[in-house]
Amino acid sequence: MKKSLVLAMAMALGVTASAYAANPFSDVPAGHWAYDSINKLAAAGVIEGYGDSTFGGDKLMTRYEMAQIVAKAMAKGANVDKLAAEFADELDNLGVRVANLEKKADNVKITGETRLRYWNYDGDLSDSDSTALRSRIWVTGQVNEDWSYKGMLENIQTFQHSNAGEETTIFQRAYVTGKLGGVAVQAGRYGFTDFTGGNIYDTRMDGVQASYGKDVKLTVGAGKAADYDGLDAEKVKEATNNGSVADNMYYANLGAKIGVVDANVGYYKFTDVTAAINQGANDSDIAIWTVGAAAPIAKDLKLGAQYLKSNMDEGGIDDDGYVISLDYKGAKASQAGSWGMFAKYYDQAAGTYIAHTMEALGHKEAQANAVYADGFKGYMVGANYTFAKNIVGAVKYFDLEAKKGDTDQNTLYAELNFMF
Repeated sequence: MKKSLVLAMAMALGVTASAYAANPFSDVPAGHWAYDSINKLAAAGVIEGYGDSTFGGDKLMTRYEMAQIVAKAMAKGANVDKLAAEFADELDNLGVRVANLEKKADNVKITGETRLRYWNYDGDLSDSDSTALRSRIWVTGQVNEDWSYKGMLENIQTFQHSNAGEETTIFQRAYVTGKLGGVAVQAGRYGFTDFTGGNIYDTRMDGVQASYGKDVKLTVGAGKAADYDGLDAEKVKEATNNGSVADNMYYANLGAKIGVVDANVGYYKFTDVTAAINQGANDSDIAIWTVGAAAPIAKDLKLGAQYLKSNMDEGGIDDDGYVISLDYKGAKASQAGSWGMFAKYYDQAAGTYIAHTMEALGHKEAQANAVYADGFKGYMVGANYTFAKNIVGAVKYFDLEAKKGDTDQNTLYAELNFMF
């Protein structure tokens, strides 16, 4: 193969150098038509010529020599799939992975997050503090152009007092996502945060979800509600008899973007809700209807509101609730120095939440002790900040009280996230 042909193909690779060295080849004069291109390729380390400082443009080239040029171009990030396929055997002998093998290696990606968490409790339910480290490793595999698999391994280490040294590690999530026609499908054990922002349910579920639409989007799902805290299934089983917050769960949400307003209406049903999780709904079937909206009210400032109503109206128990949220800016993991502030006000009856997303004490121990059997109300304020790329911190303060009685509980929560 003539050197001139090699040069033409090399030029098509688009290989460039930031600085060009002096002409390294004595047989390529300054007036030669390929002078500049040869210098660029030589400076980039793609071609070397012969040991006598000549380029040998009129000489025939062996397939092995050509494979060396292709390998160097691949190392520079050039798109040479066709050339790599043509010289696959020679590249393999050189110990170079051809393009299709590299793409196969890229088919599986591993990402992760480590979160240091701190709670300080002050109130009628508890006066203590605790610290834990949560690490999550995500594995994503591309099945084909339309379908992918995702799994998550979670480790939690507890540092506080009587529980110091406790550690749990579980393979917490495994699911596939893809398309069937124009319908987006998700199936397996996945994390589900309800469409109110987690004011009803925010933990894992074993089920299937389907979504259709864009500006107007319908999402429906069904499955089994997963264990309450997602940490130790055996401990949850001891506390709840069946290891889950409820037996089956079903949900549907219709979301629409109307100008600058994001609106939604939803329906959620949980069967055989576990007594230890929600004392106000002992072994009952809970149905919850929602309506909500969020919109910017000033630059970087967004106001949201959700109304929730359940079928739990027996025995004088309140059956509805609402949550008001206010968000200003927000920390972005990719942008150091970015920050945000946020606040929420809650007024929720017991029948309007199953596994609440908030980190306050009131939605876990309080429910298990029947202190908030009739629901809770109060506020949360917080802020987040990106200290460096992929290092984000947040702090939240909750002031909650039972809707009946005078039980009050304050919680200070802080976290520091390292994402990789």
